[in-house]
Order: sequence, then structure tokens, then C-alpha cells
Amino acid sequence: MTREEILEKINEAVRPLAEEEIADLLHLEQVEELVEMKKLILQMEKNGDIVLTRKGKLGLPSQMGLYVGRISRHIKGFGFLRQDDKEAEDIFIGASDLNGAMNGDRALVRLRKMAMDDVHTGKHYRAEGEVVRVLERSRQKIVGTLERHKNYGYVLADDKLFGSDIFIAQQDLNKAKNGMKVLVEITRWPEQKRNAEGKIVEILGSEQDSGMDVLSIMYKYDFPREFPPAVLEEAEKIGENREPIDYKKRKDLRRELIVTMDGADAKDLDDAVAVELLPNGWWRLGVHIADVTHYVKEDSFLDLEARQRGTSVYLVDRVIPMLPQILSNDLCSLNPQKERLTLSCIMDIDQNGTVQSSEVCESVIKTKYRLTYDEVNQMLAGDEETKAKYSDLLPMLEQMAALQQVLLQKRIDRGALNFDFPESKVKLDEQGRPIDIISVSRGQAERIIEEFMICANEAIAERYYWLEVPFLYRTHEAPKGENIIEVKQFLQIFGHKLKAAGGKVRAKDYQKILNKIHGLPEERAVSSVMLRSMNHARYQAVCEEHFGLASEYYTHFTSPIRRYPDLAIHRMIKELLQKEGQLSEKRRGDLEKRMEAYALSSSIREKVAEEAERDSVEMKKVEYMKPFVGEVFEGIISGVTGFGFFVELENSVEGLVHISTLTDDFYHFMQETYTLWGENSRRSFRLGEKVRVKLVRVDLEMRQIDFELDSEVL
Repeated sequence: MTREEILEKINEAVRPLAEEEIADLLHLEQVEELVEMKKLILQMEKNGDIVLTRKGKLGLPSQMGLYVGRISRHIKGFGFLRQDDKEAEDIFIGASDLNGAMNGDRALVRLRKMAMDDVHTGKHYRAEGEVVRVLERSRQKIVGTLERHKNYGYVLADDKLFGSDIFIAQQDLNKAKNGMKVLVEITRWPEQKRNAEGKIVEILGSEQDSGMDVLSIMYKYDFPREFPPAVLEEAEKIGENREPIDYKKRKDLRRELIVTMDGADAKDLDDAVAVELLPNGWWRLGVHIADVTHYVKEDSFLDLEARQRGTSVYLVDRVIPMLPQILSNDLCSLNPQKERLTLSCIMDIDQNGTVQSSEVCESVIKTKYRLTYDEVNQMLAGDEETKAKYSDLLPMLEQMAALQQVLLQKRIDRGALNFDFPESKVKLDEQGRPIDIISVSRGQAERIIEEFMICANEAIAERYYWLEVPFLYRTHEAPKGENIIEVKQFLQIFGHKLKAAGGKVRAKDYQKILNKIHGLPEERAVSSVMLRSMNHARYQAVCEEHFGLASEYYTHFTSPIRRYPDLAIHRMIKELLQKEGQLSEKRRGDLEKRMEAYALSSSIREKVAEEAERDSVEMKKVEYMKPFVGEVFEGIISGVTGFGFFVELENSVEGLVHISTLTDDFYHFMQETYTLWGENSRRSFRLGEKVRVKLVRVDLEMRQIDFELDSEVL
């Protein structure tokens, strides 16, 4: 009896069913079966797969006119339901119809108004709804600042999307003083005309304390500050009991010339590489990845914690690791001159960049050098001092550079996308204050590792796809529907045409446009619109295309120290190697369910990590701009809306020029062209255009930067 079988019976019914009726339809009679069914139904109801009526009957949400998804609140109070069905349109929810639902909550929504198109004006009106039930709270604890009164207090949440001050009764103040940063556990969720209520469970410190702002982000996204005792104990035992390992079952590569190549500040070195030029002119590329699964066993405390975290998180001033440091920085890290267990993908690649043969095996290596990107870039650029330091490496590095160019050209030829947006990094002082925003450029060393990892990921994905075993894949859907139409309309403004036969677009078609606009004034604007049209890559248990890479088979194999999907894939590969490709039907079924669950949870955790990382960086960028109020900057219009336009400065900081500050005319938003158009002056502000602006306001609390136009469009 499975979730799918229960859904099938409910879907076939002409009315809501009682649990007993479902049991009869599934021919369940044993007590154990009935208990299992009740547990499964309870979980399905919690997930929103099915709905329990007031009379105790079960039906599908769609049968009852209900919609399931996550609430996305706006700072002004209203929100949207982002439906589980990714193809479905968002449903608008007014502030009075949220009924206590907070940002990120899973909820059931009933429609109040259907979506409709006005045939007279051509405008599209969203569906509107109301929350009828919160299925799952996104979090139970909130960080904020205490505003204390004599016999009670209010906590003002740092997350402005929370939408409610939190009332704290006197007995729940926990001796916290006015103005302190505190962690509040919600005891009663807000209702109409009634605030949320809670109790202070931890006093974090003063708002001015170093790192308090980033700590607030950690709590906002519900990141743990430390590992549970059981996880640390398990990791420590592994570290203490370093018994001799039998290398006979592993490919011994300890005498091979193998190196790691990472950023100077990297501590978790989970990939190492080697290249050899073969007599026939081909290359033998070895990609050696830390064998984390030797230490992290399936369903151990370490595994369950890593699965829950999903990924390491890289905030602006700290790393929240997926695994304890004794593993991530020591036992599993491929540190120089240390014997380390690895899972290797060794590929023979011809002069066209095609992998002609590959081997996947358990191995043991001993890296010779821990190279940094800067050192490799210096050597490849001809720096004599660095070349002398690593003279024995030069021939291999030259072959790496040659192979990288061949692999890159092969990807370009098949149409892989290359959005070359500049990257930036916020530099902090010892107190965590931003002192500079620096541009981060990618040299050949970074590109070497990127191409080698892509090559290994593709080879692994293709091999295990054809073995028809349970597996995890990294997929990226092509843009669809309205997104393609939007891009085509925008390109027409600049005289470019996107090929999209039958409403479908290929990566090669997108790349042709990127090649055409390279170096032109509209390059940044067009690139931005094209990037926004694309879906987010995700994990799946089925193999589908990766649009951005123009790859038919793709997975994530190369970072098991910091990504759970890679760890799960390693475990699958090792099991197949050890069992010579044979899986029992029971184990195959178990693994198929596991892979589906891993794909969903890993995709969710990845998005949360990305949002938090972006949030922490943007927060420091806003803080960095505080001393520059009143100064004038040149920038590019990076976004246009009905309430104004956003301007991005050369240092990547972005702020808003509000439409109310444009006092020379009445401006109207032209959505099709991303333009604000002056009603009388015909003056326009369009995406991608250069402007000169004055910084007039920096709001650290709201993390908002306001500009005013200083002069004509440049």
C-alpha cells in the first residue's frame, strides 16, 4: 500500500471517502496494514495531498476547489500562493484573507475570484483567494528586537515579512532588557486584529554586537548554529578510531601526480585532478572525489543530519557546514601528502573533447600539492617565480589548460549558455563591518576545474542512466510559455529574433542571441531578461535535460562534503560496485523512494541556502553604502517596474529610483518593453540604459537603498 494507491482510490471516487472505505477498496484487513494506512493518511493530510472534511471524510484538494502551495508575503501585508503545481499561476491573497498564514508557510487556499482576461482592455487579472488552513509553519522561532514595557513587551521581528509584532507577557520576558536581540518561540499565531504571541527562549545580545546581523539571518532561515550531540559524538568516534583500511579492494593511485586546485580560503577539499597525455594524442583525465560515504553510513546520525541540512551554507562571514569539521576539514578533505579514500572517475578523452571510455572505481590517493587558483593562473600567465616553485607540475598544467579549451569548445558547439555577469565579494573587517566590495574574476584555473567537474558529472550521469538504476540527476528545464513570449517581445525592440519553433526554445538558440549582443549597448539588458526567463535547476530521480549546459545527462557527483545529493549518489555507486551491479527488488524499491525524497528535500534546501547567502551579502552591501549618502554615482538601469526603476552601480550595489521622484512628467510603465515612458516629454527610462544618480537614503533595517536621478540618461 502506497501513497499513490491511496490517491488513486480517492481520485476515482464520486464523493469523499472515510478511512474504512479506503481500507476496503485497498483490501486491507491486517491490523498492521490498517495502522500503516492511518499513518500514511495522516502524513498525506499534513502535506496537503488530501483534505479531511468536517465530517471526517477524505478527498483531493482539487475535488474541493482548494489549492496547495507556499505563501509568499509582501512587505505591504498581502501575499501570493505559490502553487505546488509549478505550471499553475500564483493566487493573490489580500492581507485580511491570509488568516494568520506567514511567509513560507504551506497552506490550503480557496478561490474567491477566478483568473480572467478583460477582452476590452486586454488586461489579465489574477485569481484571488483566502487561506482556509495552514498545513505547515515554515518556522516556529523568530529573531527580533525587544521593546519592553513595565509588565509586558513586544518583539519587532527582524524579518519584515513576518507581518506582526509579537506580544510577550511578563512571565515570558525571560529577564530580557529593552533593545536586546532575542529569539522568540511563537505560542499563538496572529489572527485578524490580534498580534502573534510568544515567549523569549534565548537572549542573543545587543543589536550592535559583532555578527548579530548575520546571526539573525541564520535564525530567519532556521539554520542550526551547532551539530546535535549525537552527531558530534558519532563524528568524534570516527576520528578517534582510525583503524587501518584495506586498500586491496581499491585502485591504488598514491604514486600518481594528483593535485587539488581551490580558492585560497577553502578548507573542505573534496575534489582532486590529474591529467596525462596519452601516446595517441588523447588525454586521460582523473577526477578524484572524497569518499565521504566510507565514514557517513546510510541512516546514521551523521547521515540524517546531513540530509536535513542538504548543503553547506556560505554566508558573508561564516560557513554553516553540512558535516562536522573533523570530517569536512580533516578525514574527508584531500589535504596534501595525506592518504585519502576517494571515488574516482577516470576518462579517456579524444581531441574533440568526447569521452571515449571511462572507469569508475573506489580508490586511494595522496595529493602532492594543494594549489590555489591564483598560483595556477600566475603559472599559466608565465610568472617565473611560481613556475620555479612548481616546476615538476608545469607539463601537466599545460595539458590541463589545453584539455580545458577543448572541453569548453565542445560545450559551446552544442549550445551551452555562457552568461558572463561580473561577480562581486564583500570584504569585511575583524568586527564584521564591510570595508570594500571587490570584483571577482574567473581565471583559467577556475575554468579548468569547472570543465573537469562538468565532464565527470556528465560521464557519471550517462553511465548510471543506461544501467537503469535508482539515481539522482541535476536537471534544468527550458523556458516555457509566457517566459519565451516575453523574451521574444523584448528582443524585437532591438531588432533581434529568437528562434522558438512550436513554443520551444533550445539552449543553442539562446546562445546565438548572447553571441549577437556581445559588446552591444543592449547586452546587459537582454542578458538580464533572458536569465529571468529561465527556470531554477533542481534535483530529480528521473533524467531530463540540463538546458543551461545543453547536456542530455547531468548529475552532481563532485562535492559530497558540502552537498547531500552528491553523497547519496556516491553511496549508490559504491553499492553497485560492491554488488557488481546487482540489486534485489526490495532494495531497488527502497532506493527509488529514497531518491525521490532526496531530490525534493535537496532542491528545497538548496534554494533556502541560496536565498540566505544572497540575503547576507545584500545586507552588507547596504551597510557599506551608508557613508556615501549624498554622493553621485553612474549606474545601469537593472530593473523597471510600475513604481520606478532599479539602478545597479559598478560595485554591484542596487537601489531604487522611485517614480515619485521623477517630477518632470507623468510616467507610465510599459511592461512589454521594460520602460517608464513620459506622457508629455516622451522621455523614457529603459532596462540597460546608463544613468547618473545621487544616493539619498540608506535604510539598514529595511535593507533598502534609495537613489534620485541626478542628470539626464547618459
